[in-house]
Amino acid sequence: MYAVVETGGKQLRVSEGQTVRVERIPGEPGQEVVLDRVLLVSGEQTLVGTPWVPGARVVARIVQQGKGRKVVVFKYKPKVRYRRKRGHRQPFTALRIERIELPA
Repeated sequence: MYAVVETGGKQLRVSEGQTVRVERIPGEPGQEVVLDRVLLVSGEQTLVGTPWVPGARVVARIVQQGKGRKVVVFKYKPKVRYRRKRGHRQPFTALRIERIELPA
């Protein structure tokens, strides 16, 4: 069984027991999080939402809060002494998917 959920402006296909990285969600490691924007649930039968499946939700647990690898942004224009170097580390939340709950 798997589900497609929307979080942080992105869509993810998740299944039970899987660990995924999503955009930062407030909370502490060990805390339970409910993702209720479920677009699709597939198992014995497939439920497709318009846009979300009513009553379906994915329960996950926060494993880690952190920052991703550094991305270096370097702007350069030749012959005019223009150089700008900047780094960015995107914050993330690692979630372990506990269960996928279907509507009653």
